[in-house]
Amino acid sequence: MPRADTVPSVAGPPSLPMNAVWRTIRGYILWSYERGTLHYDVMVTLILLFVFLSPYWINFNDKPVERTPHPTGLVVTPDSKGGFIYQIEASAVTGKDANEIRDQLQKIIEPISGAVSITKYDAITDRKGRVQSYKVWVQRD
Repeated sequence: MPRADTVPSVAGPPSLPMNAVWRTIRGYILWSYERGTLHYDVMVTLILLFVFLSPYWINFNDKPVERTPHPTGLVVTPDSKGGFIYQIEASAVTGKDANEIRDQLQKIIEPISGAVSITKYDAITDRKGRVQSYKVWVQRD
């Protein structure tokens, strides 16, 4: 009986050479494709998918800054003469006479607006005569 020799077969080269695959990947990385080509459209599509879908899977920790109002309840509005009108809650002011009140109002306003001078202030009262807030007119120094 004749003897059959078996030779191990070696797989041939793949149908798509690896050089072409690496050339395509290098073209994507270096962005070397012209507009209107299939590869250019693929790159743009991948970028758009990343931009629109990545927030679902990646936590960017981009929350808005929590805004806390000033503890004294301060409202600032411009007046017609180029100055500002500050409305300050009465609970922030503990002074009894006019000089103490003016000094405390100045100490509340200066950290916010810098060096200013108070031109006048009025106490806003409720129906029973209790002071609810102070309206202060200031000019920058």
